[in-house]
Amino acid sequence: MPYYLFKICSSDKLDLVKDLELLEVFDAFRAAKTQAKKLRAQQSEDGTSFKVMFAENQLSAEEQLLEKRDKPVLMEHER
Repeated sequence: MPYYLFKICSSDKLDLVKDLELLEVFDAFRAAKTQAKKLRAQQSEDGTSFKVMFAENQLSAEEQLLEKRDKPVLMEHER
């Protein structure tokens, strides 16, 4: 399965709507990770982020990125 590198832009402060842009597809994680780190180092503080997703196809990767996840529950000793 390939690794997909996405540019993610949030159009509002609430992160309800995300604009995904596929930048590249990689066969190896190391190359995808290196490219993502380069892009993160160059980015300005405009709410843009870069994510690498491992998925069967582009549609599956986009669905994973758009999936609403609950925040992890912190135990008392973890605070």
